Amino acid sequence: MPLYEYACRECAKEFEALVRSSETPACPSCHSADLQRKLSVFAAHTQGGSSSGEMPAMGPCGSCGDPRGPGSCSMN
Repeated sequence: MPLYEYACRECAKEFEALVRSSETPACPSCHSADLQRKLSVFAAHTQGGSSSGEMPAMGPCGSCGDPRGPGSCSMN
């Protein structure tokens, strides 16, 4: 089940809900179904747990070993 973020148009409460495609959630505060689905920002788990926002250094290409990283060679 996907996790969606919603904003209630009745009471302005923002919340998250696990929702099947055929279900319509209700606001946990006022129980209204007049909701706006919000765009979500997804989180990516990286090794090392650094919160500095840096991307880890790329390693060699898995297909040919090119040191410039994946997609650098013409093996694709």
